[in-house]
Amino acid sequence: MTEATRDIPAAAAYVEVARARPRIKLGALARVWNLLSYSPIATVGAAIILFWCVCAIFAPWVAPYPPNKIDSALLAYPYPTSQHWLGVDHLGRDIASRLIWGARTVLIVAPIAVLTAAALGTFLGLLSGYRGGAADAVIMRVGDTLLAFPKIILYLIIIAKFGASAFNIVAVIGVTNAPIIARIVRAVTLDVKNRDYVAAARMRGESPLYIMLVEILPNARGPLIVDLFLRLGYTTIAIGVLGFLGVGLPPPDPDWGGMIKETYGMLFVWPHMTIIPSIAISSLVIGCNFLATGLRESSVDG
Repeated sequence: MTEATRDIPAAAAYVEVARARPRIKLGALARVWNLLSYSPIATVGAAIILFWCVCAIFAPWVAPYPPNKIDSALLAYPYPTSQHWLGVDHLGRDIASRLIWGARTVLIVAPIAVLTAAALGTFLGLLSGYRGGAADAVIMRVGDTLLAFPKIILYLIIIAKFGASAFNIVAVIGVTNAPIIARIVRAVTLDVKNRDYVAAARMRGESPLYIMLVEILPNARGPLIVDLFLRLGYTTIAIGVLGFLGVGLPPPDPDWGGMIKETYGMLFVWPHMTIIPSIAISSLVIGCNFLATGLRESSVDG
């Protein structure tokens, strides 16, 4: 089952979360604390994400060495030591330092890409669900066309055409993920657009834009937040895959996927060079999935 296939029925399930019009009862910090107290799996996920965020923010002070410092003398014993906690790579660069600096790349590019997809997908989903008719048909068919293509093929085609850069990676991931988010928002919009409080807003003479943004969109907040954390994990994998294929962020900036690409040929000689960045990618994906699972459980039960 593909990612897109899994997400489509999920949109219908998310509608149940948004049956009642949301009312803010707790402050933001209180809601976060309530979630972490309620869901141990969300706590683990948040801790993993927080760890990498701290590494990214404080990289200049946490990293023991410059990420691109080469010392070929270290290749005599590249394995972890007290001076190099995770060992060195094939050029004698400290792996721990490159992982810490590489977290900056992932935690800047991936969230921006996901927020881009969310903005575009939310707009299209609201327009499609609220307007219906020709607008709905066109938006959904274009989305179906994008979903029909394997994402990695679309990534490679677009990046091969326009070049590898942070901006292009954000753009391609944003465009290719928007149709799935649009489906989730459309499902919520179709469910609530004929409710009494929306009808009352129409009777007051509110504009369609006001109704979509103020009356309908808050109902999609819960499903969207859950999906955004899941999509952050997918995006982390996508950035890693692009780096592994050599079309990710250009060197010399550390890139977890690029670190795997540079050392996978030495997997049976110095396996830690490939395994450690792979674990870093997996840990961030697991953290995002755990947090999303906790958010979904708390939303459904609450």
